[in-house]
Amino acid sequence: MLGRVFEFDSPQEIAAGASAIICINSHSRHPPACGSVGCLSDASQRATTLGIPCWKLAARRGFATLFSGLSFRVDEGEALVVSGANGTGKTTLLRIIAGLTTPAAGTLTWSGEVVKPLDPDFRRVIAYAGHLPALKDELTAEENLASLLMLDGEAVKGDALRSALDEVALVRQRMLPARVLSQGQRRRIGLARLTIMPRPLWILDEPTTALDASGIGLLGRVLGRHLAGGGMLVAATHAALGLPPARVKSVALS
Repeated sequence: MLGRVFEFDSPQEIAAGASAIICINSHSRHPPACGSVGCLSDASQRATTLGIPCWKLAARRGFATLFSGLSFRVDEGEALVVSGANGTGKTTLLRIIAGLTTPAAGTLTWSGEVVKPLDPDFRRVIAYAGHLPALKDELTAEENLASLLMLDGEAVKGDALRSALDEVALVRQRMLPARVLSQGQRRRIGLARLTIMPRPLWILDEPTTALDASGIGLLGRVLGRHLAGGGMLVAATHAALGLPPARVKSVALS
């Protein structure tokens, strides 16, 4: 079903650092504590490191199996890029990792605890962005950004909002209603949201959609800074994100 599969006997092996990464062209070369493919590390050292191990995940749509037996781990400073044809379950996998959809089988854990769907504690450590920008046309760019952050439980106002919009080249359009913005500019509001959210795990569905070359470059810089600061990323995309190859793991669904 997928590319090369690295098999391990238990979820404890993944938690201890022997990552059962199902990967295509993984270039991860972190030190042994990173959890890269084939990397074994001391369990006590691993226990102090944030990461999200997923063990034998499966998903179904109706009577059809989208994927099964999918095991991997994403650690601090790492990105997992999910690819695959339409209908292979990329969005479903992202929603499972985000705790928004229940897997047909398998588990994922955070801080040693199994993540349950809609777990409020887990929701506070992730930033999830679907493939649509989720904006209100009648609100301005700044008002939409404030609204998105409020829904995430982040009360941010004034200078911080303007600074975030400036970082994504939207400060001049901050008082314009979203309905007059281009699709790329609307996507940049979501990117501004990421720059201001102190969440370690970002889960992004097709983040390059509608972005021009400068927007994709900006996205790459924002994601790179997040990983360099110890953050984690799971993204479904077919486009290059401009991330250092050493930080990227891959899963190809088919």
